[in-house]
Amino acid sequence: MDDKTDKCSTPNRRQVIRSAGTAALFTAVHQAFPSGAFAAGAGPEVKGAKLGFIALTDAAPLIVAKELGLFAKHGMPDVVVAKQASWGATRDNLVLGSGSGGIDGAHLLTPMAYFLSLGVSAKQTPMNILARLNVNGQGISVSKEYLAAKAGINAASMKDVIAQRKGAGKKITMAMTFPGGTHDLWLRYWLAAGGINPDVDVSLITVPPPQMVANMKADTMDAFCVGEPWNDQLVAQQLGYTAVSTGQMWMNHPEKSFSMRADWVAQNPRAAVAITAAVLEAQRWADNPANISRLAMMVSGRDYLKCPVSDIADRLQGNFTMGDGRKYPNAPFKMKFFSGYASFPYKSHDLWFLTENQRWGQLPANLNTSAIIAKVNRSDIWRKAAAVLRGKGPASDSRGVEKFFDGKTFDPANPKAYLASLKIKKI
Repeated sequence: MDDKTDKCSTPNRRQVIRSAGTAALFTAVHQAFPSGAFAAGAGPEVKGAKLGFIALTDAAPLIVAKELGLFAKHGMPDVVVAKQASWGATRDNLVLGSGSGGIDGAHLLTPMAYFLSLGVSAKQTPMNILARLNVNGQGISVSKEYLAAKAGINAASMKDVIAQRKGAGKKITMAMTFPGGTHDLWLRYWLAAGGINPDVDVSLITVPPPQMVANMKADTMDAFCVGEPWNDQLVAQQLGYTAVSTGQMWMNHPEKSFSMRADWVAQNPRAAVAITAAVLEAQRWADNPANISRLAMMVSGRDYLKCPVSDIADRLQGNFTMGDGRKYPNAPFKMKFFSGYASFPYKSHDLWFLTENQRWGQLPANLNTSAIIAKVNRSDIWRKAAAVLRGKGPASDSRGVEKFFDGKTFDPANPKAYLASLKIKKI
């Protein structure tokens, strides 16, 4: 891995990315927003902000916006994009804010914006979601020790293995990246849909995304849920296999969000629109199939994912080799950044995340979800940013009824009916 990473990190690599990527960018932006970009009003109140990210493929929009000079293009040349060690560190640095050595915003697990705003497991720090960074692109992977279990989209195939381990006085250990975060929820949903209680039948631990593969190699866990490229890397190193890619569980499901401290947004409303517009342009560029090779190279280097290009590019291109004989070329469940309004922060999706965290006891059952979503979700800023680029958003802040692989449906008009339909839950 290190040899490949070093090759990705040379000055020539960056020069190639900038020159080749910028030309393609302007073509892509013109296609998405025919009238082009223009400066908003008097311009941003500030020239920069400090943004955090975790080493995951879905941090790409922030990296692209920095590498291709899009923040600068929108009047914010001093934006810093800084790698964070873990989601817990990201949370703590958001609480601090850049004025106290932390950060102003981040590539963030969507539920974390709500946890911070509500003061759950952290000092209350109101946050705003300005855009969704991607849909799909996470995975649940299992150690090669369990190849015979043939774990797939139906987790029930793991029941016998779990029973055997429990009979021997041991539990199967599965890792996610942050309690109540997206990976925790995907893993819990998968297990519960297969009749496995995640709070009783397995042991869930928290591991930072870039450490997942190393921990599997060290035999400290049996399975994990994380974003790409770490599922693909596990397969490449022949340490395990991907049971399911999360887009197979819920096609085009919401994932990470671009979130900023609410006080920063309130103090710098024009800058909030400008920085969001830069992210939108980056998402459109990243979603162009012609740019995937350059994108994978761009995010692979030491400052970003520090990962072989091939481990990133394969699944971005939609080519899934699961590691157990299954292959999905041109998979429809690949990660998307822009197409189909992937970047629009639907409020109905935020409601699902809150409802699932109520299901597992992370949030109170009597939480006024409508009120907190109205404070946190700033789809209005997304729409203003799109207008700056002469684009437009969807007609509604709700994507409507969502359907899952196990036949369940989530109607944002009736989340209580959804909860009532789930057999395994804490409430």
